[in-house]
Amino acid sequence: MIAEALLYAATVPATLKAHRPFIRYSVNLWSRAGRCRQQWADHEERSLNAVRRALAGLQQRRTAVVLGSGLLRDVPIEDLARTFDTVVLVDLVHLASTRLWLRLKGYSNIRLIERDLSGYDELAAGGQPEPLAFLRTVPYLDFVVSANLLSQIGRGAKRRYEAEEKGAMPADTVAQLIEAHRSALEAVPCKICLVTDVSHAIIDRTGKVHEEADLLHGVSLSPVRASWTWPVAPLGEESTDYQILHKVVAAY
Repeated sequence: MIAEALLYAATVPATLKAHRPFIRYSVNLWSRAGRCRQQWADHEERSLNAVRRALAGLQQRRTAVVLGSGLLRDVPIEDLARTFDTVVLVDLVHLASTRLWLRLKGYSNIRLIERDLSGYDELAAGGQPEPLAFLRTVPYLDFVVSANLLSQIGRGAKRRYEAEEKGAMPADTVAQLIEAHRSALEAVPCKICLVTDVSHAIIDRTGKVHEEADLLHGVSLSPVRASWTWPVAPLGEESTDYQILHKVVAAY
């Protein structure tokens, strides 16, 4: 708990005021990633390899953008920094630990941007959500990665939607925002790689499934090139009686 508190305190001054309420989610993820390092290793390696395969054969490597860069555990940041002129990491929060690691590595070609990638506020204002419109202003863009972000957009949108007054937002808010991200990626005029968890299951020790959920709320992805299982909460993490498994896919 002390490490988490220190990381939170160190991240606050480096984070935009509007984004500070979300720091605790990033710190919680950092903490769980440390505890579940062994169980998450396969998922992280498969995520890294999906991005590497998407990169294979890419002729021009001027600017790469990583959407949902997070803890950088599922992004081959060293490969990107070594082979691209500029790498832009975009997320709602960049933890102080991530900033320090990048500084110690001495990457002079990496840029950090804090940005809400959900499109929720645009939809709430009655507009058409275009959360990735800023990509049109990125010069020499050759590669875009969406790194285990899409389901998090849905999760955050669902939480905000449920807190709204009834009727304040469209009934299909979550699906709209997930589709907006998917379609915007598809429209980007460069190579893309989308890695995301698509389903959620709670399974007990006997293998019985107690709960299942579609994390993309009916939005389909293609072409899916790989899929695997991610033990988001292995036995003992949230309960000694059940585990939480997510199905993850890579599309590129």
